[in-house]
Amino acid sequence: MHIPDNYLSPMTCAAMGAVMVPIWTKAVKKVKEEVSRVKIPMLGVGAAFSFLLMMFNVPLPGGTTGHAVGGTLLAVLLGPYAACISVTVALFIQAFLFGDGGILAFGANCFNMAFVSPFLGYFVYKLIKDNVKSQKGEYLGIAIGSYAGINVAALCAAIEFGIQPLLFKDSAGQALYCPYPLSVSIPAMTIPHLLVAGVVEMIFTVAIVAYIKKVSPGTIYEGAKERTNAIYGLILGLICLAPLGLLATGTAWGEWGTDEIKDVITGGNTLGFIPKGMSEGFNFSAVMPDYAIGGLPEIAGYILSAIAGVAVLIILFRVISSFKKDKVGSHNGSYRK
Repeated sequence: MHIPDNYLSPMTCAAMGAVMVPIWTKAVKKVKEEVSRVKIPMLGVGAAFSFLLMMFNVPLPGGTTGHAVGGTLLAVLLGPYAACISVTVALFIQAFLFGDGGILAFGANCFNMAFVSPFLGYFVYKLIKDNVKSQKGEYLGIAIGSYAGINVAALCAAIEFGIQPLLFKDSAGQALYCPYPLSVSIPAMTIPHLLVAGVVEMIFTVAIVAYIKKVSPGTIYEGAKERTNAIYGLILGLICLAPLGLLATGTAWGEWGTDEIKDVITGGNTLGFIPKGMSEGFNFSAVMPDYAIGGLPEIAGYILSAIAGVAVLIILFRVISSFKKDKVGSHNGSYRK
């Protein structure tokens, strides 16, 4: 679901970035007001969860791959505005350090994964939880909310892809950017997410929330015991298991490189050309592209990339917390109280 650069026109990228500016502004304001200094590092932990979940690629129907996002997971644990910030920072690190997701397309990726996924997922979760007042109702809300969040996010990405050939063509009538119309992009993105990726998102979300409620309920509930060591242990476990994401072969739909897209087969037909906006578009060289480190085995590079990403995220939010001054009487930031 990470849209690379040059699949969306610069105009689309600018528009999506403009849409995200007021969302980020509101999210930062809410976090400043409602999350205490001591809780800020938990946003880094949340960002680490999202970052790691997005490294667990799974095979999808059609020979492509996909992954969980963790948007609803973080919204349940931290609140939707904090989740928005955490996922945004995780996507930023992925784009700039690992080349996973475009620089120009950053706003679009954030709209899908840092806004639609956590906010819609949280809305569905709260709707069910408030109307089915039991632990089963809570977990039902978490499951359906996470499933809905990632699937609607995938639909948004499909629409962003699909409008490109309608709006942006060269003088010969060929698509300048993503060459696949809505009739192709929507089923190609949504069906695999409905069948597989959404289920994976649901399983991860329910399992991690259940684990944290058991070992560190203070992360969620005010006044309960908080054991951050258990949470960091879970992060360490996910880092060790991250290479499982390498088992899924193939490229995620809509993430082909310029060396691949000409030969992509859709509906039995090969595309046969490289859109001009892709071949002559923006190019950015990440530090560790595709979570690989030159000279190291693929598994070692993947693990070290996971460690580097998690370390940067956790340290970044700890540094941010050191600059925050709590107001007198400020509460201990949680949206679930």
